[in-house]
Amino acid sequence: MLVEVAYARPDVQVILSVDVPPETTAIEAVKASGILTRFPEIDLEKQKLGIFGKVVPKDKVLAEFDRVEIYRPLIADPKTARRKRAAKAKKVAASEKAHDSQA
Repeated sequence: MLVEVAYARPDVQVILSVDVPPETTAIEAVKASGILTRFPEIDLEKQKLGIFGKVVPKDKVLAEFDRVEIYRPLIADPKTARRKRAAKAKKVAASEKAHDSQA
């Protein structure tokens, strides 16, 4: 059965098609794809796997045409980053409003 294995870094994205036997698990498909030799930084002990954007256990049995995604660890907490962007945007908007009222 045909499945895909996907991995992305900021500089490169790869989706590999892999022909695997029925009852293949997500981790088996990753190993069969050869992606681990291409990206030695992938650590399957620490990194999560998903299928079409949804995290799954590594022993999840795949269906034909599933895309197994290898997720990189988050560098920053998304909520914290969002709060910082919102605060910055609010500050910029306040600064622009003050500048406009002076003109």
